[in-house]
Amino acid sequence: MPIFAAFSLAAALSAAPAIAPDTLEQRVAACLACHSVKERGDAYFPRIAGKPAGYLYNQLRNFRDGRRHYPMMTYMVTPLPDPYLREIADYFAAQHPPYASAAAGSGSKAGAAQLARGEALVRQGDAAKKVPACVACHGAALGGVEPAIPGLLGLPSDYINAQFGNWKNQTRRAAAPDCMADIAARLSEADVAAVSAWLSQQPPDASARPATSLPSPLPLACGSAPAAKAGAASAESVPAAGAASTAAAARGAAK
Repeated sequence: MPIFAAFSLAAALSAAPAIAPDTLEQRVAACLACHSVKERGDAYFPRIAGKPAGYLYNQLRNFRDGRRHYPMMTYMVTPLPDPYLREIADYFAAQHPPYASAAAGSGSKAGAAQLARGEALVRQGDAAKKVPACVACHGAALGGVEPAIPGLLGLPSDYINAQFGNWKNQTRRAAAPDCMADIAARLSEADVAAVSAWLSQQPPDASARPATSLPSPLPLACGSAPAAKAGAASAESVPAAGAASTAAAARGAAK
């Protein structure tokens, strides 16, 4: 759906309190304009279904609080309180639709040498550049780790490239220490292209789910998951268990 159509849908939901939706499924309709649960394989809108709820919650807060910049997302989440954002994150984390075919992008043109470099960075990292392997944080199957480390498969190469560019340009930030910003700064553009190309060509396992823990502690400090260690990954921003009990009140406040 075009961006203006998504804006119009969001505005319609917020401008008609007399017929405001009463279910969460109706409330996230504006989100589905771009992040369709049924999957379309968009080149620039990432799959969020099935990602760890803590990660999704952190990203919603980042857009709302100015650490990430995308006008439509900022517009959508600016008035929403934390418990409401948590509910949205929980909703999408519980969705596990089949993966759509990967969108054609720059990664589809990668040659054998570029793909080999990408796989090496993903699986082994680059000690000379002090870049850890992607699997060291995102899990051996690259499906993410609960509660706050995202999976990397099923993402278009152009989206991955764009996010590395945002980290390099400091238009995407996370809780300090911002481990991904540090890693992005150490990678060349060729390295980024190699990683995105290899990741985008890996067929996701439809039955895969985020891992519950990592076999080893994170290789570097990461503010989004400061206590992640063997057998016990946790997210800085995931609210206490009691927060969910206030979600109904939060929804009312956000109408």
